[in-house]
Amino acid sequence: METLFLSCLALGILFAIVSVIFGDWLSQAMEGALDFLSLEGPAFLSPMTLFGGITAFGGAGLMLTRYTSLGEWIVVLLAVLIAIALGAAVFFLYVRPMENSENSIAFTLQSLAGTLGEVTIPIPATGYGEVMIRAGAGVTNQIAASFDQQPISGSAKVVVVEVKDSVLYVSEVNLSV
Repeated sequence: METLFLSCLALGILFAIVSVIFGDWLSQAMEGALDFLSLEGPAFLSPMTLFGGITAFGGAGLMLTRYTSLGEWIVVLLAVLIAIALGAAVFFLYVRPMENSENSIAFTLQSLAGTLGEVTIPIPATGYGEVMIRAGAGVTNQIAASFDQQPISGSAKVVVVEVKDSVLYVSEVNLSV
């Protein structure tokens, strides 16, 4: 049984070393050749969680075998429980927060409707100007026209009312209370 625990521990350590040191390099070298291996299932079955559990199983089983006088099946049961607990900890403390931490600057023009911005190039009553709007983690400058067909001066605060034909139609807003 000690061989099983030692093998699981070694497999987990090897996975950690390979993924940390060679992960990005292998990913680029393979160019998606191993995409079929990725799990499209629940997030708790991610490789990080699974290999974390396998490593914990091996380490706990090895320590319980060497440092306690418990029976073989009790050691296996305790090692499985420890593996599940540590796998869950890895999932809830690392994997899940990392999934939710993605910060993107991607946006669509349609998603800008209702957002506030600032006029960078004055907008004439019937022509076009430019507005600066926060989108994602950055800012974007977009072509804009007056929704109310009223001129809007530079530095004015505006709200995007609608988006048509890649043009933001904006109205001036008064933000003073």
